Amino acid sequence: MMTEMTTTPRKRGTRIPKIVISADDLAHIEALAEGAMQRNPALADRLFDEIGRARIVDPAKMPPDVVAIGSTVTYRDESTGVERSVTLVFPEDADIARQRVSVMTPIGVALLGLAEGAVFYWDTRNNQRRMLSVTKVEPASASDRTTN
Repeated sequence: MMTEMTTTPRKRGTRIPKIVISADDLAHIEALAEGAMQRNPALADRLFDEIGRARIVDPAKMPPDVVAIGSTVTYRDESTGVERSVTLVFPEDADIARQRVSVMTPIGVALLGLAEGAVFYWDTRNNQRRMLSVTKVEPASASDRTTN
């Protein structure tokens, strides 16, 4: 069963958090979503939805507090208080033992483009709804980034 996630606003209202994606990463992310259409259409659709609502910016204008490929993000499960830090990467660089999470996973798609302070709901495979908060974003250094 696929893990579903939804995002919600930080403030009252019906808007979901704004997201920002670097123009340098866009083509690779779109290609990954296209490739996933046959294997995992729900995840691919979710990624296309995120791309469609994203503000695409020049890499030099990418805010440092926004989750991008190569960023290390700390998020907190608001129901348990547990914090976890992961680095968002392209699938070829994923390594869960090193906390390197692929953008092509449900949590990777959910985190992409979110700023510090953003809150989103995560529906687990066990149908448990959890609220997660992005508490810290550390941008990637140029040597940490892998771009194709």
